[in-house]
Amino acid sequence: MDLGLTGKIAIVTGGSDGIGKAAAMAMAAEGAKVAIVARTQSDLDAAAEEIRSETGNDNVIGIAADVTNEAQVQSMVDTVVGTWGGLDILVNNAGTSAAGKFEDVTNETWDTDLGIKVYGAIHCSRAALPHMKQRGGGRIINTTTPGGKAPGAGSLPTSLSRAAGIALTKALSKEYAADGILINTICVGILKSRQHRRRWEAAHEKDPSLTLERFYDDMGGRVPLGRIGEAREAGDVIAFLASERASYITGAAINIDGGTSPVV
Repeated sequence: MDLGLTGKIAIVTGGSDGIGKAAAMAMAAEGAKVAIVARTQSDLDAAAEEIRSETGNDNVIGIAADVTNEAQVQSMVDTVVGTWGGLDILVNNAGTSAAGKFEDVTNETWDTDLGIKVYGAIHCSRAALPHMKQRGGGRIINTTTPGGKAPGAGSLPTSLSRAAGIALTKALSKEYAADGILINTICVGILKSRQHRRRWEAAHEKDPSLTLERFYDDMGGRVPLGRIGEAREAGDVIAFLASERASYITGAAINIDGGTSPVV
């Protein structure tokens, strides 16, 4: 299926690994020009080279920026527009996983979580929207979680910041629909990622017999589909939402969680 992404210009934050890299890979394979963004240039260089090699698309670049810093975000967007002449797609994927009991969450943890996930999406969207309006339309896809719809005990601050991301998605989708800018969010469950690999490494130090495969199998036992997801499974949905094939979808929050969420 041709997604109609050839020549489209995309920015993917949190793009050096996991969902972000998978989304960049999927869009680059469809012919989009893609800028991946993260804080570490060496990670970006390695990811960009991998994407170029896998897709045969030379129009993939890595730009180091901290999404919590609005000046750096604006400079990053200016670089992309200056390089390729515009901007069509923004994927707000930068984020971390932080969850604990309310009384144990420090102000520093609150500031970090909200800064990356909420203010990061705000900064990037604010910088991108004028360019999308100038081009007569665009796409913004935010990464959130089902916990933003149905938060549980011990889920803060992540569930609150993800709920804010879902609300931001819905509000902006209504505000910019007339400009032809479609804005959606994917609510991701447990996927294979660098973050979970680090957790396995910590567990493996305590129990050397614990393999990564068994670690993932144990996590997948709590998922209705019986396994945890691959990053590409989220990346492919992002590419679809960024495409011409999703031209009548906006303001949607799509669960990619193997059936885990208790809500639609």
